[in-house]
Amino acid sequence: MTDLQSLVAPTYGRLADLLAAATVKIWDVPSLCEKWLVRHVIAHVTMPARLTPELFGAEMAAARGDFTVLSDTVAARDAALPVADLLEQLRAPTLHAWQPPGGGAAGALSHAVIHSLDVTIALGHPPVAPREAVVAILDQLTAANGAWFGVDLTDVRVEAADTDWSWGSGQLVRADSGALVALLSGRTLPDGRTLPRH
Repeated sequence: MTDLQSLVAPTYGRLADLLAAATVKIWDVPSLCEKWLVRHVIAHVTMPARLTPELFGAEMAAARGDFTVLSDTVAARDAALPVADLLEQLRAPTLHAWQPPGGGAAGALSHAVIHSLDVTIALGHPPVAPREAVVAILDQLTAANGAWFGVDLTDVRVEAADTDWSWGSGQLVRADSGALVALLSGRTLPDGRTLPRH
C-alpha cells in the first residue's frame, strides 16, 4: 500500500512550482472554495507551516472553538503575506509532515489534494497531485458515500475519464479524476456542474 503521507510533499511542491512560474495576477483569481481567491486557499493550507500548536490554540480560542471562523480569519489575514513567503511555506517540510488532528496521513493528503484542485481547476490547469494521490482521495470520498461534504450519491455512478477508476451505479457522472474529486468535495466546476447535496 502507498504511503499516503509521501504524496503530500509532491502535491504542495508542484503547486508551488505552478504558482511561482505564473504571473502575480493569478493569486487574485477566484478559487473553487466559495468566497476565497487563490491567495486565500494558499494562506489556508500553509497554516501548519506558520502556526505552532500554541499559536493555533490561541487562534482557536479567539474563534471560540469554531474552526470555520478560525480558517476564514487566518485566510483573510495571511493572504496578504508576501507571495515569496507563501511559496516558501508550500515547500516547507513542516507542512509536508503535518497531519490534521485525528485525520492522520489520509486527512493530510485529502487536504493537500482537494485544496490544490481548488486552485488548479480554477486556473484551468491539470492536477498537480500525483495520479495515485487523486485516486486515493476518490476512494476516500466514495468510501464515505459523499458524507464528508454532504454530497448525495444515491443512484449515482462516477467514472474517471483519464483512468480506469469508477464507483457506484445509476446516473453516470463522467469527468477527469481531478474534477471528480472536486465534485465529490461539494464544489461547483467552472462549467457549472455540481453533484446534488443532502
